Amino acid sequence: MTHIHPPARLIGYARVSTEGQDLAYQIDRLTKAGCTQIFHEKRSGKNTGDRPELHRLLAALQLGDVMLATATDRVARDPLDLVNILKTVKEAGAGLRLLDEPFIDTTSEMADLIAFLVGWAARWQRRRILENTAQGREAARQRGVKFGRPSKLGPREREKIAEGRALGETNKSIAQRFGVSLSTISRI
Repeated sequence: MTHIHPPARLIGYARVSTEGQDLAYQIDRLTKAGCTQIFHEKRSGKNTGDRPELHRLLAALQLGDVMLATATDRVARDPLDLVNILKTVKEAGAGLRLLDEPFIDTTSEMADLIAFLVGWAARWQRRRILENTAQGREAARQRGVKFGRPSKLGPREREKIAEGRALGETNKSIAQRFGVSLSTISRI
């Protein structure tokens, strides 16, 4: 007796990091690749646990399904996360293919190693972006750029606060007089 297997479902996953970014390119690519369903979200890729659509997709996978995404960094930024996602996909009897990285195809044993290395490269790239951002912030700080919210009180108000404290006025009364919180006065 011959078993007839249903045709594989192509299920897409698209992700961008912020609300301001657009999913259209990824969704278009996945649709053209034949995806019958596309899960998508606007969430950071650094934390797999905080991506409900990815978890819904993984839970929906059935024997023979193929999960499609455009690239590794859309699926995972951390190699361990990628390995865990691959494990979940394989346990469902499904596969994973990446449109822009065709060498990632879970039908071969070498694909796991390649996927891990690509995931490691994505993590390394993210670390470099964070380092470059930190270096840029430090260079700006050294040039005198101020970060964060502007101070609620200027130098003249700070002088008056110091005078009030020197005259025995309480932080609470000073805070009320200047219309700021008690913690603002305490920090000064």
